Amino acid sequence: MSRPQTYSQAKAYSKGRDDPKSGDCVVSALAGQPLDSAAVGTETELGTVGVGRRPANADESARANRRWWDADADSYHLEHGSFLGHSDFVWCPEGLREESAQLLGPTAGLAGLRILEVGAGSAMCSRWLAARGATPVAFDISAGMLRHATVKGATTAAVPLVQADAQRMPFLDNTFDLAFSAFGAVPFVADSAAVMCEVARVLRPGARWVFAANHPIRWAFPDSPGPDGLTATMSYFDRNPYVEFDADGSATYVEHHRTLGDRVRELTAAGFGLLDVIEPEWPDGFTQEWGQWSPLRGKLLPGTAIYVSELC
Repeated sequence: MSRPQTYSQAKAYSKGRDDPKSGDCVVSALAGQPLDSAAVGTETELGTVGVGRRPANADESARANRRWWDADADSYHLEHGSFLGHSDFVWCPEGLREESAQLLGPTAGLAGLRILEVGAGSAMCSRWLAARGATPVAFDISAGMLRHATVKGATTAAVPLVQADAQRMPFLDNTFDLAFSAFGAVPFVADSAAVMCEVARVLRPGARWVFAANHPIRWAFPDSPGPDGLTATMSYFDRNPYVEFDADGSATYVEHHRTLGDRVRELTAAGFGLLDVIEPEWPDGFTQEWGQWSPLRGKLLPGTAIYVSELC
């Protein structure tokens, strides 16, 4: 699906990453990489010339990722739209669907609930929920992604769309009965602890918060679906973000990493109780590749972690 070996980690279920080795601070982004034409177009449009691991604050990360997803929205949907569906709820590249997993709770019980989708992209999950009687609100930092949500939503139940940064949500306290994110927002922000606090603020007591992201262990491995993606080459504990940058050194894409312990501490500090961590197994007979995800890696390593929590 995504290009076979690329610069980034969550441009994975979102792109892919050909990481700088541990200790490197700069690696050429365009030297000999097997990129597809759509990916080259986005990198070229943004002037990306290199990648590395370095600090990137909240404003720089938000600015870079807003520009990235605005520029890549059309190519992303052309490449991945058939997998994601028009009004479908797929949690991850392993193909786990909410219809069967029911991580938000029994599907029949979703009708009438106000549900917030964090980092919604083109909001296909929210449209799935709306078709089942829920009242979702979908927000994303990218106007390009929300444009696709507007087009796709023209023939289905209307879902309110909001452009916003997940670290500063424009919603009142105690507004929603549920919140979720399928690979949206959380890996792309510098202050994911703030996202947890914001979600807690807008949820009602006892509400569930479920989000999917790259499994933290994948940070230590090259983003390749083949055999070279099976050997750890970087520190799992290196929390310096992955940054793509232009000739001036300005970030054009940023992705942040947190360990499993970091995630648990962020949730509990925000007032959530962790109910479960789902590590979807690779389905038998499933041959679909998406960036770093592949049958080869999926049989040996988890690719996705889905955190199921409840506001205390």
